[in-house]
Amino acid sequence: MRTLIVEDDFLSRKLMLAYLSPLSECDIAASGTEAIEAFMMANDAGKYYDLIMLDIMMPEISGQEVLKRIRRIEEEQGLTAAKIIMTTALTDADNIMTAFKNQCEGYLVKPIDSEKLRGLLRELNLLV
Repeated sequence: MRTLIVEDDFLSRKLMLAYLSPLSECDIAASGTEAIEAFMMANDAGKYYDLIMLDIMMPEISGQEVLKRIRRIEEEQGLTAAKIIMTTALTDADNIMTAFKNQCEGYLVKPIDSEKLRGLLRELNLLV
């Protein structure tokens, strides 16, 4: 499995990396701009991401906008969609509904619990 962790907070990135690195080859992006660049570079190299962990509150470009752009790129290029899990401290219905409307597969509220993450990965058939 290949994973892109998109998180601007150092401690959150480190925690997510600790949870996911035993399960997946992980890349990291610290902003929305870096996330789109990493996604496009991986696609150009034929090394597609299976999973993208995407924070909503990001510098430069919000996670919601990154989600829309990634889905547009996948559609335009005829790519198999990566599983995208939004990660955030935001629990309001508007953000949750917007994320699912923009085609995310999951939504986890910070602090991320490793068991909840593993459970969601199992639901998405990314873990056995």
